[in-house]
Amino acid sequence: MALDLIAFGEPLIELNQSGERTDGTFYRLGFGGDTSNTAIAAARQGISVGYVTGLGQDAFGDMFMTLWAEENVNTSHVIRSGEAHTGMYFVTHGPTGHVFSYMRAGSVASRLAPDRMPLDHIRTAKYLHVSGISQAISDAACDSAFAAIEAARAAGVKVSYDTNLRLKLWPHARARAVTHATIPLCDVIFPSLEDATVLTGLTDPHEIADFYLDLGAPLCLLKLGREGVLVADRSGRRTIAGFRVDSVDATGAGDTFDGAFLAMLVEGKSPVEAARYANAAAALSTCGYGAVAPIPTRSEVEAFLNASD
Repeated sequence: MALDLIAFGEPLIELNQSGERTDGTFYRLGFGGDTSNTAIAAARQGISVGYVTGLGQDAFGDMFMTLWAEENVNTSHVIRSGEAHTGMYFVTHGPTGHVFSYMRAGSVASRLAPDRMPLDHIRTAKYLHVSGISQAISDAACDSAFAAIEAARAAGVKVSYDTNLRLKLWPHARARAVTHATIPLCDVIFPSLEDATVLTGLTDPHEIADFYLDLGAPLCLLKLGREGVLVADRSGRRTIAGFRVDSVDATGAGDTFDGAFLAMLVEGKSPVEAARYANAAAALSTCGYGAVAPIPTRSEVEAFLNASD
């Protein structure tokens, strides 16, 4: 079965701080992992989506398989193993925003090597989506991401990439080198202004866009947080304003943007049209707690956009 989008990476069980109670701090159990979030966001917009990863033979792995089945995400090439565990992380909230604490070392996903990647499956998709986190969790996962990208490109599959920098996972020099080696291999990139500033040393959004276009990226979506996104390609650029909502948790907003944007590209929308739609989806995703639960459906995004016109 040929799919519109296949994402590769590591899913994580999420324990998200939701408030204080008399008996201590309360954490809400949910689901995370950037590329899994993107896959679900894209599926909720109505395109066909698959996920490639590894899970433990544990209760958390079972939860993910149930989640993806409910979200219409194809799991025919998810590897289950009893030799390692499914990863997890905690999200705490404070004056400076949300903070992530991970328990992922040695997870099944981090052990996936290129010889276990379903490259024939990847070659059938319209888009392959990977991220810097997919590359940062281990050398094996990094090699697998490059193998997936190489197979996709050879088959004419378009590649999208979110830098999603996590310096807790790898040193700055390696992150910069790997990211900058990946970008020329991609058709669409999704750096955030925060990530790009660290990786390039630049602060001006237009200079950052120039940097990535000069590296060889045909289309750059520079995410500017509440200010929206700068859409840049060789023909020009345009800043698409963000939407104001009552935000409570921005945990999965960037991932939601990626999935919604790719869904619109698959349907033939222009990058500017897709960016406006994705801005709306990302804004709505911040109105609830957790990475997955608040991701809006297509009908919710369309209703929001109609009310905003």
